[in-house]
Amino acid sequence: MSYCNLMKSLTSAFRNMYGVSRFHHTTPVACCFSETLSGEKYTDPFKIGWRDLKGLYEDIRKELFISTAELREMSEYHFDGKGKAFRPIIVVLMARACNIHHNNARNVQASQRAIALIAEMIHTASLVHDDIIDDASSRRGKHTVNKIWGEKKAVLAGDLILSAASIALARIGNTTVISILTQVIEDLVRGEFLQLGSKENENERFAHYLEKTFKKTASLIANSCKAVSVLGCPDPAVHEIAYQYGKNVGIAFQFPEMNAMIMRRFGSPGDVDRALQYVLQSDGVQQTTYLAQRYCHKAVSEISKLRPSPERDALIQLSEMVLTRDK
Repeated sequence: MSYCNLMKSLTSAFRNMYGVSRFHHTTPVACCFSETLSGEKYTDPFKIGWRDLKGLYEDIRKELFISTAELREMSEYHFDGKGKAFRPIIVVLMARACNIHHNNARNVQASQRAIALIAEMIHTASLVHDDIIDDASSRRGKHTVNKIWGEKKAVLAGDLILSAASIALARIGNTTVISILTQVIEDLVRGEFLQLGSKENENERFAHYLEKTFKKTASLIANSCKAVSVLGCPDPAVHEIAYQYGKNVGIAFQFPEMNAMIMRRFGSPGDVDRALQYVLQSDGVQQTTYLAQRYCHKAVSEISKLRPSPERDALIQLSEMVLTRDK
């Protein structure tokens, strides 16, 4: 495939997916809020969220309690409390925002907090399995489970975490919520298959990437947000707001590393370096940021439909943090 055709295909993909009139779009989308909409002073979303997540990892380890020492050690390996807990934070903030919107309830229900634990467990199980498929040797500055204990045992550890999450989900006893989060597990599997495959038609590769991103990353955030909204509010419109916020933030969350991931799909020797160089020279990174801003803007637009509250505004602030994160 020629160099020119390669970049024409990439440009066309951006235009087709987003209706962008020019590849070099220089007008930013306003979605970053230095002041909160409810009049509250800015508060770190993580500081607000952690009020409902004290003992998060201890509680997860209790869910994983088993008699076999080695299997327990493998399963608890990534629950060391050193992560940012991005997904649980979003879940509890969404729970409070929906509860306040519905009847001004200021507490997070036990079942809603359980969704935060379950989301983190499903996410971690998927990471363990991803590392096996990718033959990764490190994650978060430490060796992977498969690197230390081998692939076969790592598969079992990931399965155990997922089964423990399923048991915790069943205890909630809400069939609608169970159905919502079961969809996440299906999406994770389908997303992994999408990652293993590729599109021969370069015009379809960006769409392929976005679909994979939703299933592997955004589906968990979107459906977890929807689940807590179902538990806290009977209004289907609120459920859709929660889902759309999670979906759009989840997709925007992946854009800082989008260029590298798309470029891996170009198979001809030298195409990757030439294409990436072209993208960098032609403000492609700025365009990537613009696309992430569009998703962020959509997320903010959705969550702003809820009644003003510190938690709602924290979710808006979290959108800004997604855009400015390094990785």
